[in-house]
Amino acid sequence: MNFETFIKSVSKIKNLHLPGEDSQFKMSPPFRKALVTENREKMKDAKKAGVMALFYPSANTETHLILILRKTYKGVHSAQVGFPGGKFEDTDPDLKYTALRETHEEVGVPVETIEVLKPLTPLYIPPSNFTVAPFVGITHQTPKFIKQEAEVEDLIEVKLTDFIDDTNTSTVKVMTSYNLELEVPAFHLNGHVVWGATAMMLSELKDLLKMTL
Repeated sequence: MNFETFIKSVSKIKNLHLPGEDSQFKMSPPFRKALVTENREKMKDAKKAGVMALFYPSANTETHLILILRKTYKGVHSAQVGFPGGKFEDTDPDLKYTALRETHEEVGVPVETIEVLKPLTPLYIPPSNFTVAPFVGITHQTPKFIKQEAEVEDLIEVKLTDFIDDTNTSTVKVMTSYNLELEVPAFHLNGHVVWGATAMMLSELKDLLKMTL
C-alpha cells in the first residue's frame, strides 16, 4: 500500500476504540489464561516496558512495519521477533517516551521524526514479569536504520500488505520458555515465525488497522 494512502486511512485510528484483549487472545498460546491467573499477585509489581509499532515509507513509498530479531542470550526472549522497545527507566517521564527512546537506541530512528498515533492495550508477559505498553507510530521519512549491535540480530522490514494478509497466520509447534513443546498461533512474516506476546500485540494492531484500511 502506498504510504500516502496509508496515512490518510491510519489517522482515523485516533478516534477508534481498541479491540483489546479479545483481539490479543486470537493469537494467544493455549496456556496464556492460566499463567495470568497464576501470576495475579506478581502482576501488581511487574516491571514496565514500552514498545513501538512503527510504520514508514520504503524507498519506493510502500508502507512497511519495522520489527527486530533479538540476539541469542540467556533469557526468555532470546532469538525472538519483537517490536523495537525496552524497559522503562527512572529517567523516562512516561512509557511513550520509553518506546520512543528505545526505538532510537535499537533501530536508529530519531525520536523527533516519530509521530505517536495511539497506545494499544498493555500486555502482561508472565515469563519475564513485564507489563508491556505498545504504541502505534509513523515516520514520514524513509528511515536510515542503524541496528543496536549488542541487542539486535537483524532488522525485519515487513510490508503492510503482508502483515494484514490473513493467509500469513497459522498454528505452529514451538518450544516455550517453560520447556514444553506446544502448538500456538503465529504470524509468518519475512520468513520468521512470530508468536507469543508479540503476536498478541500484532493481532490487536491488525484488527485496529482493518477498521480503517
